[in-house]
Amino acid sequence: MHSHNIYDVAIVGGGISGTALLYTLSNYTNIDRIALIEKNPGVALVNSHKTSNSQTLHFGDIETNYTLEKAGKVNRAATLVKNYLLRNDSSQEIHSKYHKMVLAIGKEETAELRARYQEFKSLFPKLRLIDREEIALLEPNVVKGRPINEEILALYTDEGYTIDFQKLAQSFLQKSMGNEQKTIDLMLGTKVKNIKKRGDFYQVEIDREAIAAKVVVFTAGAYSLLFAKTLDYGKDYALLNVAGSFYLAPGVLNGKVYTVQLKKIPFAAIHGDPEVHDASQTRFGPTAKVTPLLEQRKYATFFDYLRTAGLSIAAFLSFFNILSEPAILKYVVMNFIYDIPLIGKRLFLKEVQKIVPTIKLNEVTLAKGYGGIRPQIVNLKTHRLEMGEAKIIGENILFNITPSPGASTCLQNAEYDTEKIVSFLGEGYSFEKQKFEQELAEQRVLAHIG
Repeated sequence: MHSHNIYDVAIVGGGISGTALLYTLSNYTNIDRIALIEKNPGVALVNSHKTSNSQTLHFGDIETNYTLEKAGKVNRAATLVKNYLLRNDSSQEIHSKYHKMVLAIGKEETAELRARYQEFKSLFPKLRLIDREEIALLEPNVVKGRPINEEILALYTDEGYTIDFQKLAQSFLQKSMGNEQKTIDLMLGTKVKNIKKRGDFYQVEIDREAIAAKVVVFTAGAYSLLFAKTLDYGKDYALLNVAGSFYLAPGVLNGKVYTVQLKKIPFAAIHGDPEVHDASQTRFGPTAKVTPLLEQRKYATFFDYLRTAGLSIAAFLSFFNILSEPAILKYVVMNFIYDIPLIGKRLFLKEVQKIVPTIKLNEVTLAKGYGGIRPQIVNLKTHRLEMGEAKIIGENILFNITPSPGASTCLQNAEYDTEKIVSFLGEGYSFEKQKFEQELAEQRVLAHIG
């Protein structure tokens, strides 16, 4: 093997997570030789692409399925991305800023929101409770046509960041490749065929050759688990993959409007969002359909999916256990129905009308080709869904399987992985964590843009 094929670190997967890691390694460590391997012709073409996700930077302030503890973690993580944008995207090519709110409808939800506000206001000092009158000023279409006796309340903040995560990934890449002192090889259109441990190195087989790396990090979404299993890691995990689709409507909202989360459901409740650079379009969704694919609309990935689950008794028991929970079963069935022509759209419209009561059937169209896949982790030992991101740590190897909010936490995940990588590489390697924190984590008031 030629010496130019030997790397300190190989990153497999060039989405938002892989490029964030490359940016951190390139700018804040003394690691010299890095390869980023991506099977597509460009970065962030799968789940980080702007049509594959809801373009939201999640802080945990209006996500009602987050506990205070999770919101604290996500808030810190999202702040890194926000500060990166304030430093590097003053012309707002990557992001737009809108207000955002979570809308509570009816006695039970409004009581829940009031309690939530008390619990969360110290973590999010900009959060305000607003009543019907103020909601009508900010989002007239949310109140228009709504029964007068229907109680509504919202938690509101003007800190709503909408991000084109593909453009953010491209920015991370550009800020990584500019480093003259390092060898950073970008291998686009390159598939990883196989990976084997050989002494102190991993041998990574790509299309027509092999490279060697001291440390390998997988940031390949659902595929990370598939590769973990080939090296005998992650045996206790399977995936319940959820495909999201969206509906488009003319611009009926001025900002982001979320709804209160269903209990026991790990997937986002339906929300309405202005398109990242185009408020004349509002996007509603996501629907969340359980799917046996690793990539949306790529049917050949069904066989790869079977390999991630394994046809074991434990996998069947786990899926059965999860799907027999009445709340989840009802949710799964409803989301299948949403995709059925004619009936689906009518039923989905009922959900959209909770946000915009006057919207009509002919104003809503299924966004063709939109939507991505969120891998939810199933623990085969407990037979339950595991909330949050999964990371498998092996010998000089890391596997990231990031469900939502993976894009919002990409830089924090990169920070964590960078520390791990430096410890794997051992003596002589260092991470300038303090500089990273100073540049990205400080909550200092940056010249306010927008």
